[in-house]
Amino acid sequence: MITTSGVSLSYGSQQLFSDVNIKFVPGNCYGLIGANGAGKSTFLKILSGENTSYTGVVSITPGERISLLRQDHFTFDEVEVLQTVVLGQPQLNEVMRQKDALYAKPEFSDADGVRAGELESLFAELGGWTAESDAATLLAGLGILTPLHKKKMRELRDNEKVKVLLAQALFGNPDILLLDEPTNHLDVAAIRWLENFLAEYPKTVIVVSHDRHFLNQVCTHMADIDFGKIQLYSGNYEFWYESSQLALKQAQEKNKKEKDKAEELKAFIARFSANASKSRQATSRKRQLEKLSFEQIKPSTRQYPFVSFKAQREAGDQLLRVENLSKTIDGTRILDRVSFTIRKGDKIAFIGDTELAVSTLFDILAEEVAPDSGTFHWGVTTSRSYFPKDNARFFDGVDLSLIDWLRQYSPDQNENFVRGFLGRMLFSGDEATKRSKVLSGGERVRCMLARMMLSESNVLLLDGPTNHLDLESITAVNNSLIRFPGTVLFSSHDQQFIQTIANQVIEIGARGANRHEGSYEEYVAGRLGLTPSA
Repeated sequence: MITTSGVSLSYGSQQLFSDVNIKFVPGNCYGLIGANGAGKSTFLKILSGENTSYTGVVSITPGERISLLRQDHFTFDEVEVLQTVVLGQPQLNEVMRQKDALYAKPEFSDADGVRAGELESLFAELGGWTAESDAATLLAGLGILTPLHKKKMRELRDNEKVKVLLAQALFGNPDILLLDEPTNHLDVAAIRWLENFLAEYPKTVIVVSHDRHFLNQVCTHMADIDFGKIQLYSGNYEFWYESSQLALKQAQEKNKKEKDKAEELKAFIARFSANASKSRQATSRKRQLEKLSFEQIKPSTRQYPFVSFKAQREAGDQLLRVENLSKTIDGTRILDRVSFTIRKGDKIAFIGDTELAVSTLFDILAEEVAPDSGTFHWGVTTSRSYFPKDNARFFDGVDLSLIDWLRQYSPDQNENFVRGFLGRMLFSGDEATKRSKVLSGGERVRCMLARMMLSESNVLLLDGPTNHLDLESITAVNNSLIRFPGTVLFSSHDQQFIQTIANQVIEIGARGANRHEGSYEEYVAGRLGLTPSA
């Protein structure tokens, strides 16, 4: 168990946390949520002991071990993969080091013999005899196969390093597991393995993630950071989101009778309690929700941008034909004879062997990069708007107020009109006069989305639009693309984003294009040999 008492933290005039008192107990998985900049990663570092600049007290049950997912891909470059995982249990590694030093002594005294016995006993108690096989099991679950286990970390690709560092965090069954964006750069098979692992994990888990599907699958509670406080709520992300929105709606309906409000919330809780029976964490989650009273549900003060894509005109049936597109970059064939057609109204998720494959295809279709060979033809009635993964060229070296930056793309040059669009994206008042060159990653994305909204195109190409966004903005973009009547070609790491928008999936890579009709869940089930969930 880990608790905080009176924890506060400020950076200059900015106060991240103020008198935070919270308890995390074994058997639960807590999703730590909050707007960008709210301090989610910082709070994990406070809990782990990496950040000691706070006031207040963090208490851990004596004898319990904390494990924090590391994000530094280069720290272990000269260490073998299997050994890197075992390093996740520091006490075991210290025992192994002392054993090796003791047995390497040229003369072995009686005292050394006694100490060796103590170390051997501790080694066995810490699972030393099965350490390598346990590490190999974790690596295999995440898709790192045996031939890689004896390689140095520097020999692995970045996405493979991510998996090894995740296995390191999970190794040795830590009592308190702190995971900051654990699904980043994982393939779908690894994500599903991790979901199953955490759903059955009997100890304390605290996770930060922008993947709503992942939070829904693994979390028993949400820990919401808002205005420097952290409030705990029973249930997964979907329950927190829908209940907070319902509470907000009811708070706004001041004339609604209190009895009606109570009945509506009770019905809502009962519905989610019933749905919880489908979850892998069914028993505990259902019990927690049944205990929840409607008084505990509070409206969220979080702000959601208003994202609404509209098409100025409807596209014709002849939308896009791609034939034998190929592209080589730095001597590597990225695309090889890619062919497909797009019909009006298609909403297609593109998934690649590498992210570069999809980004290169989108750059070609947006006419920003030329293919080496092959052709593509857009219908004459189409109008396109492109959201590139790398938006640096729109901001680097550009020193404009946000009003003037967005005015470049606006058909109406009136300042009030432009301010209106900025306000929808949460740049209101003085925020609209910020300089474009100082924006954060999430702010840049919101500006790019406002630019797309102004275009009123009937075809949207979006390469990683959920990157850098907080959960509120992801939800707003997600809902808008569901409502959009035109055609959407997109990529994303967000599973729920793909599942709720796409009606097809196209795999892109060096072997061409493979089209999968149907939902993303059906595509995943086919890839993993599973039955799609209801």
